[in-house]
Amino acid sequence: MNALSRLEPRFRILLGLAILMAALPLVIDNAFYLRIAALVYIFALATLGLNLLMGFAGLVSLGHAGFVGIGAYTMAVGPTHLGWSSWTALVAGPALAGALAWLVGRPILKLRGHYFAVATLGLGLLISMVLNNETAWTGGPDGMTVPRLSAFGWTLRGATPWYWTSAGVLLIGAWVATNLIGSPTGRALRAIHDSDTGAGVLGVNVAQYKLAVFVLSAVFAAIAGAMLALFHGHITPESAGFMRSVEFATMAVLGGLGSILGSVVGTAILVILPQALVVFHEYEHVLLGLLMMVFMIFLRAGIVPSIMTRLGRSEL
Repeated sequence: MNALSRLEPRFRILLGLAILMAALPLVIDNAFYLRIAALVYIFALATLGLNLLMGFAGLVSLGHAGFVGIGAYTMAVGPTHLGWSSWTALVAGPALAGALAWLVGRPILKLRGHYFAVATLGLGLLISMVLNNETAWTGGPDGMTVPRLSAFGWTLRGATPWYWTSAGVLLIGAWVATNLIGSPTGRALRAIHDSDTGAGVLGVNVAQYKLAVFVLSAVFAAIAGAMLALFHGHITPESAGFMRSVEFATMAVLGGLGSILGSVVGTAILVILPQALVVFHEYEHVLLGLLMMVFMIFLRAGIVPSIMTRLGRSEL
């Protein structure tokens, strides 16, 4: 038995993802396509954080983009108004999002089902409103310019550097999620997903684990938001809008809840397909909607879990 076959399935998938990331630039040497791939990796990181919350803890969040906005705007507001370096802002954004998730999560995580979803929706809308209305700090609807990230005379810019940076950060995030899923914490989250009451009877501290995964999800989103702001060099409140939250939830469900690889696949489809369908002009949204319906009708558990099941394999 070789070393690869001894790896757990989830680590084999992680290795396969790393190999794909390394091989893709050998096939695609176009800067535009590399930028699209980098965008997929950035969005996939936020989707992965949401998938931990929805797929493993069973908590549906409709305000996930709010934390993306916090990470993004910290990258702009910190250097512009507070005199921070971009590196300080890069750390402060996820820390601020995690702290807010911890403070807000303690009361709203007592809610269940659609009540929790509506509470997170309210949080996301509140963050979006603040970013839109605090014009003096955020630039309002027009947004803000984001200073580039630089160190020792080198500045992060260009398609190739961004490809490798976003791929590396996503791979680290996937590694963290993979280890979490295989740990006692992951097993506790799956128990909570099946039944709060049953998990509590088995001695699982339900409130503590829910809060932990909610905070982790917010941190993932804020890191993705910071990267998105640096990637574009400009940020607007749209990054924290309701439709962006719906987009993240759709990516997670389409790829497969409870699947790390599904987070990447679902994100790739919703980022790449609109680019591919643009040749159909006014019919592109119709075709995109039809394709998503087909996916969910025939692959009801999500793309990756459904394919894994039909192949007789398990990601976990």
